[in-house]
Amino acid sequence: MLRAPALVNTSSRAASTAAKGARIKTFEIYRYNPDEAGSKPTMQKYDVDLNKCGPMVLDALIKIKNEVDPTLTFRRSCREGICGSCAMNIGGYNTLACICNIDTNAAKPTKIYPLPHMYVVKDLVPDMNLFYKQYASIQPWIQKNEKINLGESQLYQSVEERDKLDGLYECILCACCSTSCPSYWWNADKYLGPAILMQSYRWIIDSRDEKHVERLSRMTDSFSAFKCHTILNCTKTCPKHLNPARAIGEIKKLLTGLTTKPAPHKPAAASA
Repeated sequence: MLRAPALVNTSSRAASTAAKGARIKTFEIYRYNPDEAGSKPTMQKYDVDLNKCGPMVLDALIKIKNEVDPTLTFRRSCREGICGSCAMNIGGYNTLACICNIDTNAAKPTKIYPLPHMYVVKDLVPDMNLFYKQYASIQPWIQKNEKINLGESQLYQSVEERDKLDGLYECILCACCSTSCPSYWWNADKYLGPAILMQSYRWIIDSRDEKHVERLSRMTDSFSAFKCHTILNCTKTCPKHLNPARAIGEIKKLLTGLTTKPAPHKPAAASA
């Protein structure tokens, strides 16, 4: 799990960065390699000239890795807030490094940690295996009561039914919300967490899916939707501005019978 690090200052301000007009920003980055014998977590300082760096935290991390310390380890891919690979804790908030602007206040260092309460593979890379297993457990695909032959007929969905998926399908599974949830911190082995529950609701409410009863039946225990205490950390931290807490609330309403899933609309008969 993420351990408390010691602070180690291994950075030095090179003469080139001391040139007139340089804007030196200090980044304190969590360093830890559990596979290295005797390794302990530390916070390592790096100085970056913002005049020679892109505006996002990921730009600074890439610059540090390319030009200062090639051993620094982190995940990244799309650089556009789509893949979710670069999720980490920056300045106390879970977010994506690629869409997080660097705080240009040079007097204040930016502290960067891996996502909290997860096992660390190395440095800023958390172990996502449990999270992905939880996602697979909700069976995230359309399911029908009878076998269908793909291509023979349309899986019809009205405009109104499709609109219900807005704010759900955009989730990129970055785990920022789940790792900001106290219930998930202490019960990750049992509680699905806000990201997976929101994805579960996405399939429950999909008008084309016919297994919503079975999906809901697997969520009646105290470690499913009802482990959510509506703290709203998940909604506050979501880098895609989604609302996992609302989705979990809708699941609770379905489980308690306050609402029911509407019957799917039927397409109008084709004219002769």
